[in-house]
Amino acid sequence: MAHAPLTLGTAGHIDHGKTALVRALTGKDTDRLPEERRRGISIELGYARLKLPSGRTLSVVDVPGHERFVRTMVAGATGVDLFLMCIAADDGVMPQTREHMAVLRQLGVSRGVAAVTKADAADPAAAMDEAAELAPGAEVVAVSALAGAGLDDLRAALDRAVADAPSRGAVEGEPVRLHVDRSFTLRGIGTVVTGTLWSGSVAAGDHVEILPAGLRARVRSVQVHDEQVERAAAGQRVALNLVGVSRRDVSRGDVVVAGGSLKPAYIVDAALDLEAGVPPIESGTRIHVHHGTRESPGRVYPLGDGRAQLRLESPIVAARGDRLILRRLAPPDTIGGGVVVDPAARRHGPGRSSNKGPAVLADAPSHEDAPRDSSPPPLDAVALAIADLLRADGERPRTDSELASAADGESDASAAFRALERAGLAVRVARNLHFDPVVLESLTGRVVAICERDGFATIASLRDELGTSRKYAQALLEHLDATKVTIRRGDEHVLRGSARRDQH
Repeated sequence: MAHAPLTLGTAGHIDHGKTALVRALTGKDTDRLPEERRRGISIELGYARLKLPSGRTLSVVDVPGHERFVRTMVAGATGVDLFLMCIAADDGVMPQTREHMAVLRQLGVSRGVAAVTKADAADPAAAMDEAAELAPGAEVVAVSALAGAGLDDLRAALDRAVADAPSRGAVEGEPVRLHVDRSFTLRGIGTVVTGTLWSGSVAAGDHVEILPAGLRARVRSVQVHDEQVERAAAGQRVALNLVGVSRRDVSRGDVVVAGGSLKPAYIVDAALDLEAGVPPIESGTRIHVHHGTRESPGRVYPLGDGRAQLRLESPIVAARGDRLILRRLAPPDTIGGGVVVDPAARRHGPGRSSNKGPAVLADAPSHEDAPRDSSPPPLDAVALAIADLLRADGERPRTDSELASAADGESDASAAFRALERAGLAVRVARNLHFDPVVLESLTGRVVAICERDGFATIASLRDELGTSRKYAQALLEHLDATKVTIRRGDEHVLRGSARRDQH
């Protein structure tokens, strides 16, 4: 009998051997980018297939461990069923170990195995004790990916962990829902999107909708780990070849659903669960809300009894019972999570459920202390056209004025760019230049990797390394300086942490 599909996600601090361990277990190097391989750190999500001694096959999502890429880690963790927490024997539990475990806890991922890595470099006993305390109930195994020690024990432990793990594929009757974590174009094939299938099943010929844009597409073919299948089930890593949409129409954070099954919303009600030691959230506090592979800035308005209304600056596509992650803007760390109670709420105040109707604040007289609606209006045709062009331009976007001209919206350009910034679909990096946020995040990761490898980046070195022009290299470095990722010292730009260390 075929086993129900499950997805395993790695977790753990940077340099604690997640990718090396996945390579040792699966034979696949999940670091795809040249910068990842040169520096030896993960920047983007990686994927592999793991076959266990029982014959069961798991989809593996390998996440980056660097604190600057927690957003990417959350995007990868949202679809996993169990974890492989990696803790280095010579370091023990570190800050990102704890934050990754907080993310998993808030996502309801309670099953897993803790691997104490680099057991050939240091006595693993202390790290094993810390692992047992951090992940109670998880089996702890000492391993060395380099020496190959403990790998059979780890595979056996994973087999035990998955033996009674529930699979999303066991739930019947739910509509298709896939949160996109990658989209790209293959020559002769067309647009491909990948993600973990949250619910339902999908087959070639199915018609789907892409939210929040509301675009329609047809599934030409379905793959699971590079193998074409007739139908994919929930819980599997899936690649869909879509007809009717281009690469620029869909990106990380979008959701592929059965037509009409879900709707995007700017306001949701949720039951919150804050991490230990986090003080109560004050009304109107601005945070980042992560759902699926999408994140949105928003504000929190407590409703009492542990519930709150989240008013978002860009829409999410949620269902009742979905899990959310809440992260503080500054300093950027995970403060808690929540469970969606009403995925399309109306504005209302404490003591009332939006499902019951009255007490809608939008019609109430406004006064100074009342929370203002932070939900932006729907994007107009000009803004949507600019967003499409910006996404298509990739790493070399046209200037704002050129984009506005191409979108036939010169007169409305300023308002369109402000709306796109609020919706999280554009980031201003210079006076007349915006980037698509997914492209900018990838470029930021590459700059961070270059700085960690060489100690610094210059306009000239970045231009050559990225194969871009001086204009874009300069704009990117100045933006990273302004957002406190890097700091300029003469012609060199170094990571902020590196600058601080050099001063001591």
